[in-house]
Amino acid sequence: MENQAVEAMALAGSTNLDFSVVALFMKADLVVKCVILLLVSASIWCWAIIFEKMLSVRRLNKRTDKFEDRFWSGDSLDSLFDKIGSRPMDPMSAVFAAAMREWRRASPNGGGGSTTLAQRIERVMQITADREMDRAERYLTFLATTGNTAPFIGLFGTVWGIMNSFQSIAISKNTSLAVVAPGIAEALFATALGLLAAIPAVIAYNKFSRDLDRYAGRLENFSGEFSAILSRELDA
Repeated sequence: MENQAVEAMALAGSTNLDFSVVALFMKADLVVKCVILLLVSASIWCWAIIFEKMLSVRRLNKRTDKFEDRFWSGDSLDSLFDKIGSRPMDPMSAVFAAAMREWRRASPNGGGGSTTLAQRIERVMQITADREMDRAERYLTFLATTGNTAPFIGLFGTVWGIMNSFQSIAISKNTSLAVVAPGIAEALFATALGLLAAIPAVIAYNKFSRDLDRYAGRLENFSGEFSAILSRELDA
């Protein structure tokens, strides 16, 4: 009879348990709280990076389209370089400006000959393209890291919450839902937060990596075409 009374009281208490997000966080162990705060912070930072990259990639393609229209419009290279000046607005115009500066700085009749000048121009364009792509790919590493580690961090919180549940069972010597449920809820909450941070980060990383790889190919094609144009000028 006594055991039945205890179980009845535990069952009645379990109906009054609060499983809201705030309540789960407030009742969680200190370690689980740290895991939750870490995952929430990572998720917020990932979404900030995602929105920033969406805008920057769109702006990147739009400015590059505008530059390509001006480049192939038939205007002279010197005129286009004077318009761009020392502040190019996109990686492609930065590659163009770097090549034109090297072109103007060197003389086709000096500095080791036209072959050496062409090699220097190609090297300058490659270095500029790599630097601009590194800038465009900034923060993508954080998305990849979050996507790879967040589920394991959430799993750590899950294991810790289950350990707390077993400890509660051992201390109270009671296996009722009222004793086990809070720790299990904390564990599942940490797991859910880990997935919530990881899934968008992985999807966004794959998308932006593919977009920027496509843009890098576009930049490489432009560098080859522009290098061919300058080589014809040197051979003329």
